[in-house]
Amino acid sequence: MNTLDQKINTHFAGLVVRKDLVKTVKGNAIVPTYVLEYLLGQYCATSDEASIQTGIETVKEILRKHYVHRNEAGLVRSNIKEKGRYKVIDKISVALNDKSDAYEAEFSNLGIKKVLVDSGTIKSHPKLLVGGVWCIADIEYEFKEKKNDVPWILSTLKPIQLSHFDFEGYVEARKQFTTDEWIDLLIQSIGFNPEMFGKRSKLTQLVRLIEFAGKQKRVDKSLVDIMKNYMANKSFSRGVETLGAEASMVFVGNTRHTVPYMLYP
Repeated sequence: MNTLDQKINTHFAGLVVRKDLVKTVKGNAIVPTYVLEYLLGQYCATSDEASIQTGIETVKEILRKHYVHRNEAGLVRSNIKEKGRYKVIDKISVALNDKSDAYEAEFSNLGIKKVLVDSGTIKSHPKLLVGGVWCIADIEYEFKEKKNDVPWILSTLKPIQLSHFDFEGYVEARKQFTTDEWIDLLIQSIGFNPEMFGKRSKLTQLVRLIEFAGKQKRVDKSLVDIMKNYMANKSFSRGVETLGAEASMVFVGNTRHTVPYMLYP
């Protein structure tokens, strides 16, 4: 681990990810890459190889035991009923039911809805209300006689992706890095080794990340979302089913510059 890596680990403790480990732990689980990265950040944010291997096995075990595959949802629901309590990893979204004045959760893969969530949980993790958050949660089952009562009880919930953004903390951490160090950090964050790039090449890579406006540009947003998700997670959806794949994508664009100019580092 070089000096910059040590500095990054110091000021962004628990948020540093060894991206080369993601493929090792992913296996056949159709789980978003950022969820795996979050878990790796929790268990493998160290330079000690033995600790890293232990962390990898821990993450694999967490996924094996608790990740809910959609086609196994019925089995997991049965486990919750028979055991009374079971821990699951799933994407949870919450909505306010204004008729009952209560927050209700929906578990994406597990297929259960209207699970009551307390206001304190919502205040701590507001992104539950905006598109949902991947979480590890304890679910209990208690059958009730009333027709409309839901038997599922949310006992505990812990987000396994960032459920809120600490902007002030981010700004304070950023102040600890020089401009050149921050550029190298960004280059590493998109999976490149900054030592292999010149200054101009680094900036070229970062410019590729910028969105740009234009009234003449017409983009199919749903198609863009599908491609972004596929490139990030190697998965795509067909109806309610999520599928994995290994194909690559190549995007071709135009430039007015000469080939030597484009190749110049």
